[in-house]
Amino acid sequence: MNQGLQERLNKIPDILLSEDFLNKKGLGGDLCFWIFDYAPEHELQVRDHLHFLAELLAKKHSHLKVAHINLLDNMVAYLTDRNLLERAIDLQKAKGDEALLKALSGPLHMDKFVPFLLKHNKIDHQDLVLLSGVGSVWPLLRAHNLLNSLHADLGHVPLVLYYPGEYTGKDLSLFNRIPSNNYYRAFKLVSE
Repeated sequence: MNQGLQERLNKIPDILLSEDFLNKKGLGGDLCFWIFDYAPEHELQVRDHLHFLAELLAKKHSHLKVAHINLLDNMVAYLTDRNLLERAIDLQKAKGDEALLKALSGPLHMDKFVPFLLKHNKIDHQDLVLLSGVGSVWPLLRAHNLLNSLHADLGHVPLVLYYPGEYTGKDLSLFNRIPSNNYYRAFKLVSE
């Protein structure tokens, strides 16, 4: 267990449950999207935290409607719903990753996937959204594209993206190796 990361994770419940956070105070009209970045080698520690956080919120703060959206689970549900999952697996086995990426670029376009994500998770009825699984769906889904697409429909609901990489306050770098080369406007949830 990484102690520095654990100290940062321990701060999250108090932040998420604060009145200012839930009421979006102090944001000056900005969107209430937050990023919790962490070293990718600590993914399992973050997953444990998310499990703990979900239990804590359900037991002690049941008045809050919280959606924890795992992107891999949701992508599988989406592809299954569209009868594409088995074909995608067969294509990847037969022709490889590049063919799969090309074939799914249309079905997984944000204009199609985001409406599914919103409806499947009833996001418009949530007080808080926790988004994880970014590393598991890359390169099929990209965090900056997803966040940009969610702005219009979800800008009023606090969202926390758990990001296995670095967020500088303007740039995302997945796995600390793959820069997004796109400016992204969000707040850092807990600084180092």
